[in-house]
Amino acid sequence: MQAQQCVDFLAKLLTYPTITPQECGIYEPIKALLLEAGFECLHIDKHDTRNLFAHITLGKSPKPARHFCFMGHIDVVPVGDGWSVDPFGAVVENGYIYGRGAQDMKAGVAACIYALLDCAKAAATAPLMLSLLLTSDEEGDGTYGTAYALQELAKRDLLPTHAIVAEPTCSSILGDTIKNGRRGSINGVLEIVGKQGHAAYPSKCINPIEALGSSLGKLAGVELDSGDRDFAPTKLVITDMRGGLEVVNVTPSALKIMFNVRNSPATPKERVQEYVESIMQAVCAKNVGISYTLSLKQSAKPFICKQDSKLIHTLSASIQKVCGITPECSTSGGTSDARFCQEFGIEAIEFGVCNDTIHSIDERVKITEVEQLYRVFRAFLERFAQV
Repeated sequence: MQAQQCVDFLAKLLTYPTITPQECGIYEPIKALLLEAGFECLHIDKHDTRNLFAHITLGKSPKPARHFCFMGHIDVVPVGDGWSVDPFGAVVENGYIYGRGAQDMKAGVAACIYALLDCAKAAATAPLMLSLLLTSDEEGDGTYGTAYALQELAKRDLLPTHAIVAEPTCSSILGDTIKNGRRGSINGVLEIVGKQGHAAYPSKCINPIEALGSSLGKLAGVELDSGDRDFAPTKLVITDMRGGLEVVNVTPSALKIMFNVRNSPATPKERVQEYVESIMQAVCAKNVGISYTLSLKQSAKPFICKQDSKLIHTLSASIQKVCGITPECSTSGGTSDARFCQEFGIEAIEFGVCNDTIHSIDERVKITEVEQLYRVFRAFLERFAQV
């Protein structure tokens, strides 16, 4: 019965057009369920971002040593054109429920909530604090989302010790992948400056493209470390190159290169800067009149939860019990709000439904996956309360 109620609640959540950072009143039905179960609800809002934190203390201890939190977001990316159904209609067809945010990540939010409701009743005497942290700005800049909420929770002495972010992590079948970390993300802009001139008089020009020449291969696609058990090699990926006036008889005055580096802890931002500058200093030394500027911005730092942690062991055992498969740990993919947990000392991992239609036209989630995810989270909380 609870599994069906979870699916029905997901359908309700999908009718709210919560495009980042709009909340659209979606927290009201969520709070109604949690308040009825004895949770305290707290809004941690700033500017256009609305964050909801709900918590309950089980057992007799006023502040248990362990505090588990489900984290997630209710905001979604814009819809786009070409949908075959109403993107906020929660249409059910052939065992799927359609809607923007179905996989990313309102299915996870619904499963978290119903698992928390069950555990609050079943494990009422366990010395444990349970909570839920939701934000309306994960798909956007995230400045005042989870990162800001955790700062405020730290001031209130309400920081979790452990967390699961219910992002869609699975590839082919529910239970195949746990994200036990993520790579960081570093964005770079390199501008190489020369001297514009007529192509017929190359000796009077200082062409930045020719200056870079054979050194381009030392930047494009270069691996900056060898990777390890948890992380693939850190690679510099050029995403854009442009220079010149789009004519055939004028050499460019500058060449602008934009790139991204998904980095492991082995290659921090400082190492990326040192490497790129070493290449460019050599280029400048060989080409009189060439100069460059380099700017790097780290939008996310890498984090890792060790595969032998109790958090992963408990979740893996719950997945095996419900889904009958053994999950693999992975740090692939983009960034998520789990990246903010490490600096607050929160042990965090990610687990959720399959991610084959996230951010796509006709985003959908399999109903049986939603039901299974709820059961996995319920089994996890039962085990976690006993650890």
